[in-house]
Amino acid sequence: MPEDRTTKRGAILAAASRLFIDNGYAGTSLRDIGRDADADAALVIHYFGSKDGVFLAAMRSVQAEHPISEGPIDTLGERFIRYVLEAGPQVRAMFLAILRASDSDNIGVELRRQHELGFVGPLRARLGGADADLRASLAASLVAGLLYALWVVGDEQLLAADHEEIVAKYGRLMQELVNPA
Repeated sequence: MPEDRTTKRGAILAAASRLFIDNGYAGTSLRDIGRDADADAALVIHYFGSKDGVFLAAMRSVQAEHPISEGPIDTLGERFIRYVLEAGPQVRAMFLAILRASDSDNIGVELRRQHELGFVGPLRARLGGADADLRASLAASLVAGLLYALWVVGDEQLLAADHEEIVAKYGRLMQELVNPA
């Protein structure tokens, strides 16, 4: 019986991931998730507590690993920007789903926590200097700005630009924050 629970919880999580990415937070209901997972909406609540809870669990389940904690610090800027530019459609869809849901109070609080745990904190741990906190936050903001320009605004200049040119120029900006001259 415990295996059935794990399987059903996994099916709910997979359905929620697909639906939130495809339809966004507002366009996905607990009933939709339950129907897609062949479960009752009450079971979704049982496992995850709320729509916010299942959304956050779904987004954590599809998060890709990124190179913040690995490799030499002196090439991190270019490596991370290359990672962003080469990210698959799943990463883009997840970013957009999170952005669209960020006005929910519970989700906003958790996103800030995840931002700290998943990007700012690991980067800060690799940085030296008295202003490491500020530089880690600025680097995160720099990357978020690129994602916004590419995936929300659809900046035609950036979309048409050669990826290696963006990697070189934007990577240099990030590197200056990571490892100032």
